[in-house]
Amino acid sequence: MAVNKDILIDYILHLADNSMILGQRNAEWCGHGPVLEQDIALTNITLDLIGEARSLYQYAAELTGGNSTEDTVAFLRDVMQYRNTLLLEQHNTDWAYTITRQFFYDVFHYYLQEALVNSADERIKEIAKKTIKESAYHLKWSSEWMIRLGDGTEISHLKMQNAVNDLWEYTGEFFIPSETEIEMTEIGIAPDLTLLSKKWKSKVEDILTEATLSIPSSDFQQKGGKKGLHSEHLGFILAEMQYLQRAYPGSEW
Repeated sequence: MAVNKDILIDYILHLADNSMILGQRNAEWCGHGPVLEQDIALTNITLDLIGEARSLYQYAAELTGGNSTEDTVAFLRDVMQYRNTLLLEQHNTDWAYTITRQFFYDVFHYYLQEALVNSADERIKEIAKKTIKESAYHLKWSSEWMIRLGDGTEISHLKMQNAVNDLWEYTGEFFIPSETEIEMTEIGIAPDLTLLSKKWKSKVEDILTEATLSIPSSDFQQKGGKKGLHSEHLGFILAEMQYLQRAYPGSEW
């Protein structure tokens, strides 16, 4: 089956935007982490996420052609052109929210990369083969922090439970397929999100149980990010991220 280039680009941007926006959020902790070791650990995770996004933006730029580059793709799109899920643009709030958001994404990200190493698209497959090694570490790191804080002091447990309660409604969007994802799945480029959902829920339940944290009972889930419908938070992220390129067009290091 022939691949629609525009839809393929849209899917690549979805993958890239997820990691880029979470990377930008995490970067806000640089120099402000609770302890030096974890400040450095989160910064390294951020670099991994932005590195993955760069590889995908480069691929999207090549497919787009013309004067498109990884920089124009990252810095010259507006809010509604971004395809990241809503969870990843939410405020850091505190360390508990940051860890919980990271954990929810890490579980999804790991199983996604595990599936993408068998993608029908060779470029996506090669990027996934590199990324899965990094995402395995990310998942180990955030899982350990979920358990350490959830099953820690009374205060740390309360903070983690509040974060789980507040962020849970953003997790379902991972598994609500966009039209782009449906088409990419049909031709073997993207995985079946239903299968990923089962793995995600099983892993999350196991870790939350060990962390003595409860899964929220509400079935309500936010959505819209994959279609470019974002919270106000993304606009502020992009304003800071894109400032230099928009203020001084064509700037290079």
